[in-house]
Amino acid sequence: MTGVPASAAGGSSGARGAASGRTGADGAPGAAGTSGHGPGAADREAQEPTGGKPPRGGKIAAAAVNQASVWNVANLLTMLRLLLVPAFVFLMLANGGYDPAWRSFAWAAFAIAMITDLFDGHLARTYNLVTDFGKIADPIADKAIMGAALICLSALGDLPWWVTAVILGREIGITLLRFLVIRYGVIPASRGGKLKTLTQGVAVGMYVLALTGWLATLRFWVMAVAVVLTVVTGLDYVRQAIVLRRRGIAERRAALEESEA
Repeated sequence: MTGVPASAAGGSSGARGAASGRTGADGAPGAAGTSGHGPGAADREAQEPTGGKPPRGGKIAAAAVNQASVWNVANLLTMLRLLLVPAFVFLMLANGGYDPAWRSFAWAAFAIAMITDLFDGHLARTYNLVTDFGKIADPIADKAIMGAALICLSALGDLPWWVTAVILGREIGITLLRFLVIRYGVIPASRGGKLKTLTQGVAVGMYVLALTGWLATLRFWVMAVAVVLTVVTGLDYVRQAIVLRRRGIAERRAALEESEA
């Protein structure tokens, strides 16, 4: 993949200096002000003549570049994860939802979705494949596959509904919280958040499989650890959001007082 040309990333030199717009392991949105694959200020100045008017066809060409940049490897992996959601649900509920063979196929779909989640964000950051589509679709794909798995497990009676409510409530709540405070800054994905994501994936994957004996006992404890990490890291992100908001308000107030003085 090292041979990916710059045009695949939107043909913009501005994108190379931008922060990643993809979410991290815990669903963190990109930094405020990133513009996906749009041209940077230097590119726009170089394209505009002295009179400030863009060259004929410039907007059309820029739109064509942006449209083409959506079809990159990172976004294709995200689209694959979205397509795997209905496939997973079908496999999970096939033949009543308790057939070990169908559950194994469902586990394979879930595992592929979790693995591609690791790669699409890495590719987007490494090869500057950041797009507005990726910023929106990536967190949706993350929550969709995990939510589908949890709801299916609870509907089949394999997992208590309160566990599903805690995990999904935390994931949706923290994602909304990040976007509410993004004007003040970005809450980075912590090591605890990454460990939580990994533990959740392992625990849910073990519940998807028709395990018995000591493996069934083991998955219970893995899920217990995942729930604890879900709650603890969620509270930590709330704390970070409060601190970030207070700091941002203080900085704006100080800047306003300085400008008035």
